[in-house]
Amino acid sequence: MTYQHLSQTERYQIYILMKDGKTQTQIAKLMDRHKSTISRELARNTGGKGYRPRQACLLTQERSLGSRNATQIAATDWSKAVDCLLDKWSPVQIANQVGISHETIYRHVYADKAAG
Repeated sequence: MTYQHLSQTERYQIYILMKDGKTQTQIAKLMDRHKSTISRELARNTGGKGYRPRQACLLTQERSLGSRNATQIAATDWSKAVDCLLDKWSPVQIANQVGISHETIYRHVYADKAAG
């Protein structure tokens, strides 16, 4: 099972269900999410005025900007990496030459293989 972030719609659902008096466990079951997901969401995004979904979305966006995964790889770098792969270079060799981590290159290769 892969992790998926809560959407803005889901945050509004949490807000409405909380206003309706539902517990975190009940909200999690209704939304088909793990109860720890709801608990973490509320802990991270509840301010002085309580849980507010719009503010929660903004806080989440701010936190993602500081994420180590926030930087995007330029198309030219991907193009160089693909060329090197076609020339039978290893991901470690490509990482040293292009500046993309070998793990990212492996993920790209596996995703490409899975897509056919």
